[in-house]
Formats: sequence, structure tokens, C-alpha cells
Amino acid sequence: MTRIWTRYLVPGLRALKRDWRSGELGLLALALLIAVTAVGSVGFLSDRVSAALDRSSAQMLGGDLVLRADEPIAQEVIDQAAALGLEVSLYRTMSSMASTQKGMRLVSLKAVDASYPLRGDLLLRDEAAPQGRAVASGPPPGSVWIDPQLTGLLGVDVGDTIELGESSLRIEGVIAYEPDRGVQFINVAPRVMMRLDELGATGLLGPASRVRDTAKFAGPAQAVHAYRLWLEPRLARGQQLSEPGEARPEIQRSLDRAYQFLTLVALLTVIISAVAVALAARRFSRRHRDGVAVMRCMGAGRRQIAAMFCIEFLLLALCAAVLGVALAFLVQAGLAQLVAALLDVDLPKPSWTPAWHGGVAALLLLAGFALPPLSALYRVPPMRVLRQAAGRWAPRTALSYAAGLLAFFLLAWWMSGDARMSLLVSGGFLAGLAVFFCVAYAAIRLLGGLAGGLRNASSLRFALRGMMRRPGLATAQVCALSVGLMVMLLLTLTRTDLLDGWRGTLPADAPNTFLINIQPEQRQAVGARLEEAGVHAPAPAPMVRGRLLAINDVPVDAHSYEDERAQRMVEREFNLSHMAALPASNSLVAGRWLDPQGSEVSLETGLAQTLAIGMGDTLSFDIAGQAVRVTVTSLREVKWDSFDVNFFALMSPTVLEGAPATYITSFYLPPDRLELNQRLVDEFPNLTVVDVGAILGHVRRIVEQAVLAVQLLFLFTVLAGVQVLAAAFAATRDERIHEVAVLRVLGAGATRLRRTQLIELIALGGLSGALAALGSILLARLLAERVFEFSLGWPWWPWVAGVVGGALISCLGGGLALRGVLRTPPLRMLREAA
Repeated sequence: MTRIWTRYLVPGLRALKRDWRSGELGLLALALLIAVTAVGSVGFLSDRVSAALDRSSAQMLGGDLVLRADEPIAQEVIDQAAALGLEVSLYRTMSSMASTQKGMRLVSLKAVDASYPLRGDLLLRDEAAPQGRAVASGPPPGSVWIDPQLTGLLGVDVGDTIELGESSLRIEGVIAYEPDRGVQFINVAPRVMMRLDELGATGLLGPASRVRDTAKFAGPAQAVHAYRLWLEPRLARGQQLSEPGEARPEIQRSLDRAYQFLTLVALLTVIISAVAVALAARRFSRRHRDGVAVMRCMGAGRRQIAAMFCIEFLLLALCAAVLGVALAFLVQAGLAQLVAALLDVDLPKPSWTPAWHGGVAALLLLAGFALPPLSALYRVPPMRVLRQAAGRWAPRTALSYAAGLLAFFLLAWWMSGDARMSLLVSGGFLAGLAVFFCVAYAAIRLLGGLAGGLRNASSLRFALRGMMRRPGLATAQVCALSVGLMVMLLLTLTRTDLLDGWRGTLPADAPNTFLINIQPEQRQAVGARLEEAGVHAPAPAPMVRGRLLAINDVPVDAHSYEDERAQRMVEREFNLSHMAALPASNSLVAGRWLDPQGSEVSLETGLAQTLAIGMGDTLSFDIAGQAVRVTVTSLREVKWDSFDVNFFALMSPTVLEGAPATYITSFYLPPDRLELNQRLVDEFPNLTVVDVGAILGHVRRIVEQAVLAVQLLFLFTVLAGVQVLAAAFAATRDERIHEVAVLRVLGAGATRLRRTQLIELIALGGLSGALAALGSILLARLLAERVFEFSLGWPWWPWVAGVVGGALISCLGGGLALRGVLRTPPLRMLREAA
């Protein structure tokens, strides 16, 4: 142990102390610190915003965890939740007949306890609050709340009495919004909400009644997670467990996109940090070759030198990790306060996972991107003391860079949890770097060849020949500048074009109202009423009920599947439909569109995956007592968050011809025309009107929360980009010192040298900006189409911003990084560069 301490640890500590005092570690330490701070800040804030989005989604679900069952839920399940400190709310749902003196109506009865709702607000409509006012618990004793359409269907209003079984209950309010109801088009009926402790008195709980029990749980995330781990192995047949977003595809897609945008910012931050670390490590390696050569002459072995640098940089990484995580926590606290104030929300506390991300980022970035240039130090030969020779490219160097890219991908995957986005960003970064290198090297060679013909432009000729004398360094500088500028342009594209494209997927006039149960003879009349009111609605789509009997002539039932969702799907009837053309909110991912005269079906991809159905399979359905056999000829990706009328299964028109059908349509109803819903129900009492405006507004709030978070994180990540640009110029400072020294000795004046340097910086910056613009546009389009699933055009502004901005940043950054070089006396410069 003593030998290890004196032979390895002590030299490493001394090297760290010496290099820190001399300023050799300044650039590398700053790059690591910015890397950890950027990754940690993005991680902390993303974690808090993601938790806020999850909580917002939980309000749409009515709890942090929901258990649905076909049988009464065991008391042990409730007791365990209470023991873990969770709040519990129970309710029961069933179909029943409600009657008044003016008639009867099938309703969806919901009996809730005093804790309902745990998450979100249930809104009741009255004259003072037509949009609804929040209530703290369920209906008062002896009363019910009803859906608005029941007032017209049964001719009742607040204060009247409604009969449910053997009970007469007073109508105390009209429901404006029920947070956890969802949009279900199977057995849709107007809601009647009553107290759970009064359900037994109605006499509706007979042996033949079909009651579905639901328990909702809310509490701290750790307690919810622990409870889920306890409950999942104990789920009985007919029980289903759901988390926020699982039950609402229209909400889940928006949540997924929000997480993807936050993840994209985090990944781009990792790219910037990796480039900064690589540039700083390269400069450190070049400045220490002579010192390592002297150590080799003094008897130091390769193992000892390697151990010394490993210990030095491991300690540096640990210090940067601790300080960076602390700074990241302070930065995110300030940003979180701004987000909370602008969005009027209380962000949850962050977890400590981003702190681990930051610490591991320091180690992986140092190992992956500092290792290739630093690994060359322990191979420096002793003869370098007598003969200065440039290091040769070795295969092991290529392997080191490959290991660095793999480390970057693993870090990005670990941070984001999204393998596809991590692969696209990593692959785009690698491909862009390769293209940048090839184009930059060719352009520098071409410009150098043109320098000989510039007889009257000496400054321009010197600048081009200077680039030609060090094509490798100039190419590396262009690549670094291009990557930094590409990330900054991509962040700007994310902040503008990509976010606008996301907003465009949810236009202001997206459908917010559904009309269900339209009878065939009512289609024209309903359409006429909507046209008279100035409301544009697509032609109603037929909806036919059918039950899946067999797949490839093999009978299916719930026992055929282990997956709970698959079991539920084969146990219930499907809503089937037919359409002449592919709906606008659908896209084919496999196969072809339906033959109108054939016996074919097109399935939604999620349904096909759940039930293990593939292209060419034959499905048998029972439709109104008739067996129908169809072939799967296409699979569709459905944009559920479009709020258009969509179906899991679409069939050829001839298959459903003659089958009993009702019709459904959706449309946008402006807020000032809400009375149209009541007029439609009064004229067509069989219609069911579903207002999804609250859900639509919730999706828009999710979008705006994510947009604001991305914009704030964008500002911070740009600061990390500035570090990359500064490192790119500082990496060539030593070479420029020697070059300027030679020119000064040969008689070049300060004005000509300054003009030459300015021309070179403009050329490098303009070339880097053009390459960055191309790379950012291509990567943004790839992300838009493959990850975010919307189209992006060919914006022109990145070209202007890239070329002009690249030239300006090159001049400003280069001037700061190279300040003092032109004012240094020639003799001193030659001594420093020797």
C-alpha cells in the first residue's frame, strides 16, 4: 500500500497541484464544470417539469394510481394503501335507468365517496359560473349531480327529483367537467353522480347487476411506487392497474412529446459538453508532451505516467462533479421559480437522479473524450527531448474515439431513457462530424491552392497559406466550430420551428365536441342544424358493434392472452367502421388501403401489437349475429391527440353493408355557441353530446409548459455552446504563437498580421456556419419526422444565421481567445513556442 501511495498516488496529486497552479487545467476544468452544471441543470429542471406534467396527467386520471375491478376490492388492498400513507377514494359505476315524471333514460351511474376526486377538480355549472366551479367532495346526502343533456332528455333542472331504483334523489347540480371520465364511445350514456353510501338503498345492487369497482390512490411518488410493487403480484382476474397517461392516448401522446423535447435539450447539452472536453484535453496533451519526454528520460515508466494522469484527472472529475452538481441545483432552483411564476404552478421537488447524471457525465465525458488525446502522452518517446516530431495516428487512437462515442451514446440513453432519440442524435452527431471533416479539409486545400494566384492581396494570401500550412488544425477547428454552431442552431430550431410544428399538431380549431348515437335517418337533419349554426363538421362516420371471434380460424378468448389489456379487448365488443379514404389523422405504416369491394380490415398498430395480429392474418367477427371474415391488409398509426373521430378497426364498406349502425362526428364549437349542444339534444333526444374541451385545454397546457421549459433550458445550454467556441480557438493558440513569431521575425507588421488573422477567422467562421446550418436542418427534419411525428419544412434563416453568426462568433471568440498573441515580442514568442 505504501508503494502504491508513493509511486502512483503522490505523483498524481502533485501533478494535479502543479498543473492547476500553472493554469494548464483551467480550460479542461471549466469544460467539465460547465458540462456537469449544464447536464445537472437540464436534468433537475426536466425532472421537476416532468413531475409536474405527470401530476397534471394524474388530475386527468383522478389519482396517481387507479385500480379497476369487476368484483368488490378486498379490504386488504385498501388497508395496505393507508399503511403507506396514501389517500384512497372509492367509487362504483354501473348502467341504470333514471326516471322522472316526464320519462325514463338509460344513464351511467357513478357512486363516489367523500374523498372524490383525489386529483383534479370536478366542476359544477350554475348561473354565476357557466364554465363551472370546483367542488371539494361528492354530492351532499340525498342528492345527485347530472350531465347537462339530462336536463333536456328528462325535462328536469336543479331542484327537481330523479328516481334511481327505489330512491328519490334531489338534483343539486349540473356537471360541467368530470376530470376522470375520459372519452369512451362504448355504452356512452349521460352521467348521474350520487353518494357511495346511498347506493345500497337504491336496490340496484342485485345479483344480475354489472357493477365495476374503482379505487384511486394519491400520495408521494415513493409511496405510490412501493404500493404498486406490492399490489401488482396480487392482482386478481378482472383487475386492472393504471398510472397517469395510460388510460388516455390523447393525453399520453402530448406527454411523450413534452418529454422528448426536454430530452432533446439534455442530449444536445451532452454533445456540447463532449466537444468542449475533447478540445480542452487535446490542448492539454499537446502542451505536456515535452514534459512527459523529460520524465521518460529520468526513468519514469509508461505505467507510472499513465497512473499519474489517471489519478490527476479522476480527482479533477470528482471535484468538477461535486461543484457542478451544487451549481446545477442552484441554477435549476432559480429557473424553477421562474417557470412556476409564469405558469402559475407549484413545481414538485426534484429527485436526486439528475445529480447522479451529472457526476457520471463528468467521468464518462472525461474517459470518453479526454482519453484519446491524453492516451498519447504515455506513448511519448524519450527521444522527443532531442527531436520534435508530430505524433502519428495509431489504430488504438481510433478505438479510443470509438469508445468515447459509445460512452456518449450510453450516457445519452441513460439520461433520456429513449434509445431511438439517443441513437438519432448520436448518429447525427457522428455523421455530421464526418461530413464536416471531409468538406472542411477539401475546402481548406482548395483555398490554399488558390492562394498562389492572389498577387495583390497579401493579407488574404497569407491567411489562406496559413490555413494550408496546418490543414489538420484548421480542419479540426472548423469541425469544432461547426458542431458547436450546429447544436446552437438546432436548439434555436427546437425553440422555434419544432415547437411551432408541435403546436401545429393541435390547432386552435381542433374538435372539442363529439355527437354520438346519430341514427341513420337523422344524419342529414343533424348536418343541416350544424350548417345553420355556422359549424363545420365532417360527414358522420358509421359505428357498428362487433365481437372478435377468431384469428386465423383459431378461436380467441381472454384465456388466450396473458396481457391484461389484451384480455379486456377480446372480452368486449369493438367499434367498427368503414371509410372511403384514409382519415387525415391516420397514416399507413404497412400494407395498402382497403379495397371497397373486398373483405378487408385495417388495424391500428397498438391494437395489432397487443393482440399479436400481423399483416395477412384473417379475423372473424360476430356482427349482429352474423359471422364476418376479413383479411388484415394494412396497419395504421393513429394520431389520437388530433381529437378527430378514429377507430381501432376500419373495414371495407361491403363488409358492413346492412349491419345496424349509429353514426358519430366531431367538430369545433366556439365558446360563445355552447347553447347549440342543448338545442341539438332538445330536438334529437337520442343524441349524446360529449364535450372534450376540458381535455383539449389540458393538452394545450401540457404543450405550453413544455415549450416554456425548453425555452429556459435553451438559454442555459447556449452558454455551454459559447465554451465550445472558446475552446476551439484556444486549442490552436500555441501553434499561432509560433507562426506569428516567425512572421514577426521576418518583418511582418502588426497591422498586416491583424488583418490576416481577421480574414482567417472570417473564412473559418463562415465555412463552419454553412456546414452547421446544413447539419442542423437535416437533423431537425429527421427528429421531426422520426421522433415527434410531424412535418418540418426547409427554413432559410439557419443559412443566414449560420454563415453570418459563424463569422461574427469566430471573430469575437477568436479575438478573445487569441488576445495578446500579436502584441508579444518575437523573441519571447519564439521561446514560449519552442
